[in-house]
Amino acid sequence: MDALYSRLLVTRFAECFGFYRAVLPALTGATLAKGAPEGPYASWDLDDQTLLALFDRSAMAATLGTGLQAGPHAQDATMLVLRVDDVDAALDLCLRHGGTPVTPATDRPEWGPTLRNAHLRDPDGRLVELQSY
Repeated sequence: MDALYSRLLVTRFAECFGFYRAVLPALTGATLAKGAPEGPYASWDLDDQTLLALFDRSAMAATLGTGLQAGPHAQDATMLVLRVDDVDAALDLCLRHGGTPVTPATDRPEWGPTLRNAHLRDPDGRLVELQSY
């Protein structure tokens, strides 16, 4: 049985699939367990446990019997945080596979004596933090 994991509801499934397929193995060791670029679902496992799943946002809305919410969010509602060995290398990998930079790799001793992080957005605009400490 899977423990807790994140399921991201995405509108640009194929692009998000390509992004996470490229960066999750390198950053976490997770491997694709289910799914394909055409969706509507994909998941990546680590040690036989789901680490992350993607689900097409419109498919979820149909499943729930609701419509999609229109308009931009005033504030990010979620953020995926990935602990990595090398923030700079991880950021480079993510940007090469469709991520958009938000903050550069930065040392943040005020958050932790050896903490370094960077922020980017995945192809669907979701906030991702890369951190090491």
